[in-house]
Amino acid sequence: MRRQRAPSEFGKLIAPLYKLIDGAWQRMHWWVATMAVLYLLSGITIVRPDEVAVVLRWGRLVGDTPALQEHGAGLLFALPRPIDQVVRVQTKRVREVAILTLAADASPVEPSNENEDEDAPQQSGETLDPLTQGYAITGDHNIVQLSMVARYRVRDAGEWSFYGPTAENVLRVEVTAAMVRSLGEMGVDGVLSDKRKELIALATHRAQAGLDAAHSGLELSSVELTRLSPPQALAANFSAVQSAFITAETKKKEAQEFAERAVPAASAQADADVQNARADVAADLANATGEAEAFKALEREYRANTAVVRERLYRDAVERAISTSNVRWVPPPVGGSYHGLRITVGAPGSRTSPTPGGDRP
Repeated sequence: MRRQRAPSEFGKLIAPLYKLIDGAWQRMHWWVATMAVLYLLSGITIVRPDEVAVVLRWGRLVGDTPALQEHGAGLLFALPRPIDQVVRVQTKRVREVAILTLAADASPVEPSNENEDEDAPQQSGETLDPLTQGYAITGDHNIVQLSMVARYRVRDAGEWSFYGPTAENVLRVEVTAAMVRSLGEMGVDGVLSDKRKELIALATHRAQAGLDAAHSGLELSSVELTRLSPPQALAANFSAVQSAFITAETKKKEAQEFAERAVPAASAQADADVQNARADVAADLANATGEAEAFKALEREYRANTAVVRERLYRDAVERAISTSNVRWVPPPVGGSYHGLRITVGAPGSRTSPTPGGDRP
């Protein structure tokens, strides 16, 4: 028969505590089991239809590929915290964030000393403080200030889960850097007038490349310039330049429209004049050629029969002269006698009067 060992001093000390725990377990064991079950069920998450969920286990993304990492709508079973962390992301929602990094400070700066020189330039309009005001420099070394609104959505929930809400800070940095670089490659006249779309497209492309390189999981939907203008101190000068540019473009378009109307009309008139001149040349040349041929033929006949041709030419000349003359009988004077016939040669339609007195034939 074994001999019972006497309880030690430690056993005597923990015996009351053991009895207390044993009694509590007898009375509350079902509560503890319920809490344990609830703790295990706390890892169940409901994913909505417009959401995608990812699981971080001890801070590491679960799944080797995006298809295994992202979980769609429905129930998602995961281990309870702090083992697993479920991050739900609304991938279809388009968010927007205002970017004022390059904008002017709208709040006026009050002078700290009432006796400050009144002629000193104030920060609100006559000067620019780079510590409190943002700005960018264009390719032709002009200063502009702008404010933007960037619209984006979460494209890769796995990458976004490591940034969370701080991904907007990454977005601000990338969009600002892309806009500063794009402005540095363009002139201020184009930026303020007809190259804004080109500027926005170039900055959006570069910002998206930066977001992809940073593994932000974001996709830019659009970048909107809510304000783009020179500093307040130079606003009047830039407005004058802009007005002159618009006036010059208007005059240029008017000149082009006038040229489009005048040049075809002048070309048509020139072509018509050339055709008329060619027709006149052809007619005159044919007439001159005919007359020359007739003269040569007459000259050959004259050499062959000189007397006959001379008489014929004489008679033709007399007939032409008589055919264009007026022939009339002149009556004798009253109480006188008829002395003869008067022939008056004159141009057709000319008026001739008989000479009083007895004219000789």
